[in-house]
Amino acid sequence: MPKRVIIAGAGIVGLAVAYKLKKKFPSLSVTVLEKEERVGAHQSSHNSGVLHAGLYYKPGSQKARMAVSGIRQMVAFCAEHGVPFDICGKLVVAACDDELPALNELFSRGSQNGLQGLRMLVPNEMLEIEPHVKGVAAIHVPEEGIVDYLSVCEVLQKQICTMGGAVRTHAKVLKIEEKKAVWIFQTTAGVFESDYFINCAGLYSDQICIMAGESPGVRIIPFRGEYYKIREERNSLVRHLIYPVPDATYPFLGVHFTRLIHGGVEAGPNAILSPSREGYSGLEWSGTDLWDSFSYGGFWRFMARHKAMCFEELKRSFSKKLFCQSLQKLVPEIAEEDLEPGGSGIRAQAMSHDGLLVNDFCFLERARALHVINAPSPAATASLAIADTILDRVEPFF
Repeated sequence: MPKRVIIAGAGIVGLAVAYKLKKKFPSLSVTVLEKEERVGAHQSSHNSGVLHAGLYYKPGSQKARMAVSGIRQMVAFCAEHGVPFDICGKLVVAACDDELPALNELFSRGSQNGLQGLRMLVPNEMLEIEPHVKGVAAIHVPEEGIVDYLSVCEVLQKQICTMGGAVRTHAKVLKIEEKKAVWIFQTTAGVFESDYFINCAGLYSDQICIMAGESPGVRIIPFRGEYYKIREERNSLVRHLIYPVPDATYPFLGVHFTRLIHGGVEAGPNAILSPSREGYSGLEWSGTDLWDSFSYGGFWRFMARHKAMCFEELKRSFSKKLFCQSLQKLVPEIAEEDLEPGGSGIRAQAMSHDGLLVNDFCFLERARALHVINAPSPAATASLAIADTILDRVEPFF
């Protein structure tokens, strides 16, 4: 009888792991459990669709290694399977002289991480790429681009099923037990059993970990990111991707401009606490999710440490004028009337008890289980590389 593997979560990471498992171990029984009616319903499709090349991440970190490998694997996968993508390039812009040291640090990181074709640009060179941008200097990142991540998820699902695996939707995990070296999953789609278990539940990774009898050591705090879309007649203000120099204190990249793979330009996101792990409209409230955040000491330590930043993000959420002012630091010609309501996303951010945000990928390994506790951006870009890392860790079991 072939060994059985259950993967919780049919986001892009869970699907990538299932895909790589079936390719490497064709006889393995692989089942992905997903509570929604379709794959990629949350973080995998509620993002800006950017292919991150590895510019921002500390050299030698898991993020750096997996982003560099991941973008190359993702581009090859999309080209092979006809998924829309565009390697359009990106500018990271220093708006003033005070941001130049951080910009230089980014250039150093990108070079150490093996990015190809990086260039430091002066204002005239910036205008050749983005005629409406303003700044004192910029990094041109030619390897970065945009993609349709939902299509990637759908192709991964098809490939998994073609190879004999299964993706079960409408299968919310209600209870997990381990009896005599067998995992038993009570779900809304019935009972499933496996010999090995991989937790890729994203926004619910900490809860699934606890269901399995483990302590994740961190809490997932949902941060809501809100976007505006640029009016169609003003899309010419942005040709590619335009990003600010990020504040190294936070794992957020700041509001930026992104060309969308199916047309149009969006601007954002900000970052505020979400009252629900699935609060995309901003109107959803979950007592359970709010309690998870407010009852966690780490959350209050984070708030105390960064109260000024939190207040500014909250003000920008309620003020289109302030949001626009942030965008005008990069593209001065953008005006409030150019902005239309866009979408939103919820970022699953792991936070430690001392109020620190976990910046890198975080895994918890056990004898017959592996939990992906934290998989923040660039997890979508790096998903196939993350899957390789997971396979390296679980292969001895098979």
